[in-house]
Amino acid sequence: MPLPELVAGAPRSIEVASPAFSEGGRIPSRYTCDGGDVSPPLLLKGVPEKARSLLILVYDPDAPGGVFIHWLLYSIPPATTYIPEAVPKTPVVQGLGVQGRNSFGRIGYNGPCPPRGDRPHRYVFLVVALDVPSTGLGPGATWKTLEERVRGHVLAYGYTYGLYSR
Repeated sequence: MPLPELVAGAPRSIEVASPAFSEGGRIPSRYTCDGGDVSPPLLLKGVPEKARSLLILVYDPDAPGGVFIHWLLYSIPPATTYIPEAVPKTPVVQGLGVQGRNSFGRIGYNGPCPPRGDRPHRYVFLVVALDVPSTGLGPGATWKTLEERVRGHVLAYGYTYGLYSR
């Protein structure tokens, strides 16, 4: 379920979980456009010792127009094991990282918001360990730009996913 072109050849050795929902379970409305639209908490385990930074990408692979990006958080310290709930929607989050521009055109997390009546969409919370300390990109980078920067620097990855429909 992760973007295969990004993680090709890297091991899936990072454990990613959320205390807010079980893998493959329904994402509570608090974390969607129908609720508080805040990011859920994430737990990370198994980041390789050689990692120099982390990247979090949240996306909907079932969106009508193709992959839809809900959150980009990058240049995360590699020792990070917990991403708190409701990460501020600021360009830089002190002690956590830098946020990019999602497919809504906004900085920070914007949660699941599929068309009404659709079957449940999958929302993937992908964590990628990189061999570089920084992407070299400031706040507001798009997925396309970020992907170009990190290609070839992926050491490992992990993900969890939840479902949501309206």
